Amino acid sequence: MREEPPSTEAQSEIKLGLIQKIKNYFRELYIKLSYKPLDQEELTSVLRDAEENNVIDKGILGMIEETIEFSSIPVRDVMVPRSQMILINNNDSLDILLKKVVESSHSRFPVLDESKDSITGILLAKDLLKFAPGLIKDEFDSQEFELDKIIRPVKHIPESKKINILLEEFKSNRSHMALVVDEFGEVSGLVTIEDVLEEIVGEIEDETDQTDDQKITQISNREYSVSGLTEIEEFNLKFNTSFEDNDFDTIAGYVMNKFGKFPVVNESIKIEKIKFTVSSANKKQINKLRVKV
Repeated sequence: MREEPPSTEAQSEIKLGLIQKIKNYFRELYIKLSYKPLDQEELTSVLRDAEENNVIDKGILGMIEETIEFSSIPVRDVMVPRSQMILINNNDSLDILLKKVVESSHSRFPVLDESKDSITGILLAKDLLKFAPGLIKDEFDSQEFELDKIIRPVKHIPESKKINILLEEFKSNRSHMALVVDEFGEVSGLVTIEDVLEEIVGEIEDETDQTDDQKITQISNREYSVSGLTEIEEFNLKFNTSFEDNDFDTIAGYVMNKFGKFPVVNESIKIEKIKFTVSSANKKQINKLRVKV
């Protein structure tokens, strides 16, 4: 027996039911998007619903979530620790200064007064250009050079300062670097505007950053700077270790698993007589590790 097709009335009811469902969905979505969330968690939930329903794409969602968390991050979590700072001594000769600037490829250098064990200011690499022999003058009398006359004042900020406030200060003061001090007033590190922006947009790589061929760099007799993306097999070959790579591909993943949580910058752990210290990280991954053998 041939089935009778739905009557026109039945078809209309089906269409009306479907239209009503669509209306209800958009009404609910509008309420969610126009509703003022009570806290960050509720706001994040609304945004994730919007992403699931293709109102915003995943990349935009990730950036918004990073921006929401931005205001809760203290400077201590993004700073470069003092042990990794490249310092200029106030009694360095012009030749030594030029060599440090060229070898490091940095543009700003804290200036250390060794007699007082204090940082007196910041040297901008561009301020040294006019003293470089042959660049502006064919010859230059090094006795004319006085470092104290070209160093610039530096801002000191507490470790607990939130990076969203620091970013506003960087913008209003048109500065790019600040020294970080601990509760005792001692310099514990430095932070740049790039460190702050990376918390929103992710790692910002330039031509001076380590490439895939420079994932492991020796910085002293027993210390190395290691990219978090270094494959475990490569790490084992370099340091004669036997870390298993069954569950993890990179050293960052392996170390994070050993921590049993997401570690913060400067947090350390010892694995098979090797000390790992997190030197750079964001909310998603460990970028760099300091390895002491």
